[in-house]
Amino acid sequence: MNLHRLDLVSLSLFSHVVRSGSISKGALLANLAVGAASKRISDLEAAVGAALFERHSRGITPTAAGLALARHAQRILGDVNLLAAELHDHASGIVGVARLWANTSAITQFLPADIAAFARANPAIRIELAELNSNEIVLGVLEGRADIGIFADRTPALGLHLMPYREDRLVLVVPAGHALARRRSLGFEEAADFDVVSLSQGTSLAQRLQAETEAMGRRLRVRIQVRSFDAMCQMVAAGLGVAVLPADAVRALVRSLNLRQIPLTDAWARRQLLIGVRDLETLPRHARLLVDHLGAGA
Repeated sequence: MNLHRLDLVSLSLFSHVVRSGSISKGALLANLAVGAASKRISDLEAAVGAALFERHSRGITPTAAGLALARHAQRILGDVNLLAAELHDHASGIVGVARLWANTSAITQFLPADIAAFARANPAIRIELAELNSNEIVLGVLEGRADIGIFADRTPALGLHLMPYREDRLVLVVPAGHALARRRSLGFEEAADFDVVSLSQGTSLAQRLQAETEAMGRRLRVRIQVRSFDAMCQMVAAGLGVAVLPADAVRALVRSLNLRQIPLTDAWARRQLLIGVRDLETLPRHARLLVDHLGAGA
């Protein structure tokens, strides 16, 4: 075995072949002639001392050794891409770029002030912020597409290093003339018989509400699903149902639309937002600075 014979072009070709299931398709994706691609795959197999593919009439599939190499090749190529991007930023006067993926609750309640404070203290570090669902955020960090993720607790996050970020409080939002509008607080069981305006099914908030309603032996009466807190409040104002939302995220909307927000007494109505990274020790210094800054307010 001579791993020093491995090169980035061959590893990139190998990854294309694994994903496409064909040397000819992999060669096309890698901009190589089929003959040259076949030679590179053979050289890779000689370098690792094991067959990387099983060849059959329907194409090729990776062997156990091939799957192992594919995992490491993905990580190596990802690191090379990050290195290229970081060096480009250095040439442009930017110390580093931190890729932060966060859910709507974090973005609407806490991140604007946190990011602004960090940017003032670290003007040479650029933050690329994307808003996604909690499950998508975890997957993005695991796959190396994001450096840092912020998402709700209860999101499966095996393989990530987790730290607390903030806690938010869920409230019931109702129209001003609703039967529950004068309540100072209540358990969600008292609202479970009303139509509900919900976020889309894949969001952590929608999944939490569904799970807790089923745990009470009830069925959640979802009348409409929308994609934002703003749209949820608009639907509630139109009389299409009640909604469960983070208190601080919708306070201004509730006031402007003449809605009422009622604190929920259920234990699950207090949510922990978490910071997740793949490996804290290997995180680039500029991303680690951002993690430390975000975690300081926990």
